[in-house]
Amino acid sequence: MKYYQFTGLLLQSGWRSPAVVGIDAQGIIQYLADKAPAETAAIEAVQGLAIPGFQNAHSHAFQFAMAGMAEKHPAGSNDNFWSWREAMYRCALTMDPDQMEAVAAMLYAELLKRGYTHIAEFHYLHHDKNGKPYNNLAEMGERLVAAAKTTGIKITLVPVMYQKGGFGAPPQPRQIRFISNTTDEYFQLLDDSAHAVAAYPQARLGFGVHSLRAVEAQDVIRVMQEGPKTIPFHLHAAEQCKEVADSIAHLKQRPVEWLLNNLPLNERVHIVHCTHLGDDEVSRLAASKANVVLCPGTEGNLGDGIFRLTDFATQGGSWSIGTDSHISLNPLEDLRWLDYAQRFTTHKRNTFDDGASTLVYKTLAAGRRAMGVEATDYFAIGQPLDAVVYNARTPLLAQAGREHWLPAIVYTSDSSAILGTLVDGQWKVKGHHHVEETRILRTFLRYSNSL
Repeated sequence: MKYYQFTGLLLQSGWRSPAVVGIDAQGIIQYLADKAPAETAAIEAVQGLAIPGFQNAHSHAFQFAMAGMAEKHPAGSNDNFWSWREAMYRCALTMDPDQMEAVAAMLYAELLKRGYTHIAEFHYLHHDKNGKPYNNLAEMGERLVAAAKTTGIKITLVPVMYQKGGFGAPPQPRQIRFISNTTDEYFQLLDDSAHAVAAYPQARLGFGVHSLRAVEAQDVIRVMQEGPKTIPFHLHAAEQCKEVADSIAHLKQRPVEWLLNNLPLNERVHIVHCTHLGDDEVSRLAASKANVVLCPGTEGNLGDGIFRLTDFATQGGSWSIGTDSHISLNPLEDLRWLDYAQRFTTHKRNTFDDGASTLVYKTLAAGRRAMGVEATDYFAIGQPLDAVVYNARTPLLAQAGREHWLPAIVYTSDSSAILGTLVDGQWKVKGHHHVEETRILRTFLRYSNSL
């Protein structure tokens, strides 16, 4: 076995310090104690505080190629989500499978550098540039899995159905790469995607629909009813005010209201954004046990609005985080913005009982569900060693007592404090560099420069 000794290891019961972890050849924890066993000859000492690797519950990998490229706003313009979407469509229309794989690999390496160890890829860039399905329907999804394998990040591929250009509207020409006209077409894509994830032991499968505005209501019901019963189901809802207004006009209900009234929402359902909810929707959604996926970096960048997290959390709601358009990649930054946005609106500092602990533990729990990971334990015997390790010698962590380690990490640290990231007990990032960074960057620049 291989052994690591950490300054501190965050367990569900709190910090263990010091902590010695022994893993087998597959990176599965077989030993966990305050000291190494007497017969141990070699142990890697890490002057760091290890917390569970974060789950990125919502990604559109291809959008990493345009991150920061849609931020020029001419004087007098009225730039918003809908105008940004046109820039996104232009990006989507340019990318071939090789470019997709290169962009995704670069993104995944950057995410590992910031402490993510598992990603849910909400995938709708399915067809070629002319809208024709590839011979392998899951060609683009297969490239996402290949990129994950190259970088060592774990992936849950979530191919989603995309059918419409808006409520009651046919698809636009710029959406031709996304479209499954029928649920039968979508389920064929899902079957091919199942074969794609089989090629990488650390890949899983999810499924879902893009949104109520992009899929006929009855087909949303059909996809959930006829789809797999044991894997996570993902969809967007209520991100924009216009979307809510259009839903009321077309369905006579708000988007989340319609979902609550028409789908059997439960713990395996993950609804992205939910920015604009009424009181009844907040209460019923929390009671349903469905999870909300929040993407503060993207939601702020696109001017979406602020999710009512304080109300939702008070009523027992569950949430995870994602990077969506990848304008922001740092999980700590997104956790802070989840909290700070609530402080802006409530004028209070105690958004959560037990502060950072609740914020982190709840995010990790729902994040695991979003990935389709059934185990609720981490850093436990029989579980993989997936961790992001923060330098215990940075000034603010060095001076903090054990009770303040986690809040000091969440509220004062950034990626410069990360010593490295472990996936299945192997360093994928160390000293701020991914183990395959040079090759991945070279390929990314070669392909991205032609976009």
